[in-house]
Amino acid sequence: MMLMKKVEEYLAMRRASGFELEVPEYLLRSFARFASECGEKYVSARTVIDWASQAPSLSQRDHRLKTVLRFARYARVEDQLHEIPPRDFFGYTKKRRVPYIYSDSEIHQILRAASQLGPPGSLRPYTYYTLFALLITTGLRISEALSLRLDDITSDGLVIRETKFKKSRLVPLHETAQAGLNRYQERRIKLAASDPHLFVSIRHRVLDRSAVQWTFRNILRTIKLDHAPGGKRPRIHDMRHTFATKVLEKSPEGREDIGRHMLALSTYMGHSSVADTYWYLEATPHLMQDIASACEAFFRNGGR
Repeated sequence: MMLMKKVEEYLAMRRASGFELEVPEYLLRSFARFASECGEKYVSARTVIDWASQAPSLSQRDHRLKTVLRFARYARVEDQLHEIPPRDFFGYTKKRRVPYIYSDSEIHQILRAASQLGPPGSLRPYTYYTLFALLITTGLRISEALSLRLDDITSDGLVIRETKFKKSRLVPLHETAQAGLNRYQERRIKLAASDPHLFVSIRHRVLDRSAVQWTFRNILRTIKLDHAPGGKRPRIHDMRHTFATKVLEKSPEGREDIGRHMLALSTYMGHSSVADTYWYLEATPHLMQDIASACEAFFRNGGR
């Protein structure tokens, strides 16, 4: 199977670059078998569309097509007989969920509720208080926070290893955040748990993400914040959005200064592209209002 061999070559190349590709491998092998049954040795745009159209939803059809499209670009470099399917054939546009931005009062309520968790005398309330405080003051992904090990806390900040995009980065901390982590670390070390992770459960094992989500939802119910306007429940990930939004609100004036500020924030948050950081401008209504007001003032003053 000529196409299957090319798929294996493509997957090996991308894995060597650090990609996991579990889902793309499944899809590309499925496409290669489908094309082979059609008697084809090269990528055909028509065949890609026919195969992708078998998916039950529009988003899945679009995902299938774009997975093969990336492979087709790779294959076409060596052989022009491979066709590249039209990228937007299915007309699907991904819509990001509008983030929930926590107010300072809501953050204080969440942290206070976390500090009151049981059982009495356990590390649990300190663990959740410190975890949620870290998320809101650094914008870390929950997966990054739960992966932290004791030796990842340094005098220069947090060492975030093997992130979402297989890159490591150093996250500097404000002195108050550093002091809070140090206090928690002192309590955590007294457990003498064999697990090296910073955040551990009452069973002295690495804190499970599903357990964190369950605890967070209970806290939201306790403080009556389990449903935001529009019916959507605020999420842990919205702490990351809140951090980014509040940082952008403090952005310096001047086009060059703003550009550097955005680039620094993008690097700090571990975004794969600065475009992911600029998204917060359009996703947050009051930031857009600030931009509109600044533009209005600019033109009112004759563009100066």
